[in-house]
Amino acid sequence: MKNETRLILPTRDEVAASERGSVQFIGNATVLIRYGGLTILTDPTFIHSHEQVSIGYGMHSTRLVDPAMDITELPPLDLIVLSHFHGDHFDQVAERDLDKSIPIITNGEAAKQLEERGFRYAKPIETWSFVSVEKGDMRLRVTSLPARHGPPLSDLVMPEVMGSMLEFEPPGSSPFCIYITGDTLMFEGLSEIARRHRDIDLALIHLGGTRVFGILVTMDAKQGVDLMTLIRPRRAIPIHFNDYDVFTSPLSDFVKEVSAAGLEDRVHYLSHGATYNFQLPTTRIAA
Repeated sequence: MKNETRLILPTRDEVAASERGSVQFIGNATVLIRYGGLTILTDPTFIHSHEQVSIGYGMHSTRLVDPAMDITELPPLDLIVLSHFHGDHFDQVAERDLDKSIPIITNGEAAKQLEERGFRYAKPIETWSFVSVEKGDMRLRVTSLPARHGPPLSDLVMPEVMGSMLEFEPPGSSPFCIYITGDTLMFEGLSEIARRHRDIDLALIHLGGTRVFGILVTMDAKQGVDLMTLIRPRRAIPIHFNDYDVFTSPLSDFVKEVSAAGLEDRVHYLSHGATYNFQLPTTRIAA
């Protein structure tokens, strides 16, 4: 699989209308995306409240909120999309209990870490490269997008990270595009996303204002709104905002910034376990 850009998935007996889909928020950056017969998990972390994960260099972060489900309650998965290899995005429970044969699309550094832990189908992709996924009549393109987990030179101590664009291509209709920011700050590279992708249906925005040694390494509330203004998704869902003790920018700050910017009609808020259901607009479904 290492040199492939095409992934053909086996079909099961599920029946799903291609114009309907859902996003279920499990916690932190872990969501279940279902669309057109595909079930995709992002950034799996399933430890419970008061347990810790490693974030490198001997440091740990404590979880404050339980995930909405245990890993044993997951439905059958087709694919995992992993933004980066940090303990609060791929924890010890995921390492122990996930099926080692599930395809995982991620960056090169994370793919090496996964392979060392026995995951057999970790697919590394570089920025602006993509994997074409096929399952029955459904097509999905997963593209790696720019992201930077901290200020300039932070890559010397922070893991490689990627944003992702999931472009679902159901038969007979236009693509449905979901942008997942990954752990990033606002930086000049994100402008290229806005230039290349001008029709984003849904954005999952990693917030939290994470600080390591006092240095901001993920977007806070203001940067989250700045990103919305730049990318202009039809709808945005904030995630990654209260699960771990390294977060300093609560969701309430984002709510205030969204209101001040007049963007309330573009944001949907999910509590842990809640689901956002979406449907392709009828004007974009082929007759």
